[in-house]
Amino acid sequence: MHVIAETIKAACPKGFLSAKEAFGELTIEVARDQIMTVCRFVKADASLDFDMLTDLCSVDFPNEAPRFEVVYQLYSLEKNHRLRLKSRVPEEDCRIDSVVSLWRAANFMEREVYDMMGISFKGHPDLRRILMTEDYDEGFPLRKDFPVEGRGWRDSFENLSGDAG
Repeated sequence: MHVIAETIKAACPKGFLSAKEAFGELTIEVARDQIMTVCRFVKADASLDFDMLTDLCSVDFPNEAPRFEVVYQLYSLEKNHRLRLKSRVPEEDCRIDSVVSLWRAANFMEREVYDMMGISFKGHPDLRRILMTEDYDEGFPLRKDFPVEGRGWRDSFENLSGDAG
């Protein structure tokens, strides 16, 4: 097992679910209820020093349970190493702890995931839509079950081009 994975597993055994290394990149799956514990550890531990959150996004697996996955891409400026953390989030309880208190860069990234996928971040200082309007009520556009053509509001437009279709 990768030395970073071993370090995290030893320090956070309840949060560590699995580790995978592929193409020189380490990915660790973390229990949803332990994401803050693991993130706090990887940032504070001197041997890891993951001081930069480079990306936070989500993935929709509509035919799996739990359905969603939140992905954290971390980097250490001092150590020059990278880490990907993944945590699954169920559709019926679609929330996970916010990491804004650890990395301020997470602020807008968590808002985008909330806006596009409907995943709430507990403890976020200002969780509201960032790309869609506040009154947008058609759902979450990046979910796989969201229709490409939207959910009906386009039907209210008249065909101005004169085409039949």
